[in-house]
Amino acid sequence: MRQRQPCLFPCPSEPPIVSSSQPAVAAPERIVIATRESRLALWQAEHVKARLEALYPECEVVLLGMTTRGDQILDRPLAKVGGKGLFVKELETALLDRRADIAVHSMKDVPMEMGEEFALVTISEREVPLDAFVSNKYDSLDDMPPGAVVGTSSLRRESQLHANYPMLAVTSLRGNLDTRLRKLDEGQYDAIILAAAGLTRLGLGERIRGVLPSEVSLPAAGQGALGIEALSDRPEVAAWMAPLNDAETSACVRAERAVARALAGSCEVPLGAYAEVDNGGLWLRGFVARPDGSEIVRAERRGPLADAEALGQALADELRAGGAAEILATL
Repeated sequence: MRQRQPCLFPCPSEPPIVSSSQPAVAAPERIVIATRESRLALWQAEHVKARLEALYPECEVVLLGMTTRGDQILDRPLAKVGGKGLFVKELETALLDRRADIAVHSMKDVPMEMGEEFALVTISEREVPLDAFVSNKYDSLDDMPPGAVVGTSSLRRESQLHANYPMLAVTSLRGNLDTRLRKLDEGQYDAIILAAAGLTRLGLGERIRGVLPSEVSLPAAGQGALGIEALSDRPEVAAWMAPLNDAETSACVRAERAVARALAGSCEVPLGAYAEVDNGGLWLRGFVARPDGSEIVRAERRGPLADAEALGQALADELRAGGAAEILATL
């Protein structure tokens, strides 16, 4: 597969999220939510459905469940079969066909570049964005013996595992959350690394042996946050969704996505970007690595929430200048 080249100039930013101060529009009578049919995706869609029903008591909110290509292709690493866009294409088709008004996504699954016909209209409050260590045998990565097998679907996680725990064997792990847990329980892996948010949302927090600090496993851009996508030519839908937007989460996620977008970030690139609100501003960290963890370029920056995307672009420029460009050129 031909790799996308890193942006040589500032990349286009995402369309701004509509604020709740937009002119009032008529309350919706019916909203159709396109969603994947995995248990976690359905939880996310039901969560948004409940919030919309509370906002608009007279509105009928229904789910349109769909199976995406990303859900169907489970025998190959995601990076080799088309990337995260495989999880959203069918949902976007439903938007274009007017079968659905919105699509609900885990933000880490949303491609960094969206077609101009689509808009990311809301990013809701974030769950814990860190990675979780899950094992039936060991309490932590530090307890695992040399050669023990860790499963992950992410080149980002894989590169950091290789760098921090070179004695461990890291192998590919695909499937929805329940499938991954089943493979662990069958003994195919000694431990697996999952997003803590998904386990928490499904009431599986007891499976988490420990949450990996960001210094050990820097999260993916958008991890733990839910996004709502709509057609860019439907401002009334954006206005309906505006009350669900969380300003701090939105700023963090947009900064992270700006880093990934500027560096051609996808599941094909071992890249992490994580922003936190600290003392009223953004603290943004990022890295680019070789898949085997043999080289990692890191950087961090601070800036105001209002400059989230510019901060992300600046961090990407610093990473590129620090050696990320050479790494990306070889991937």
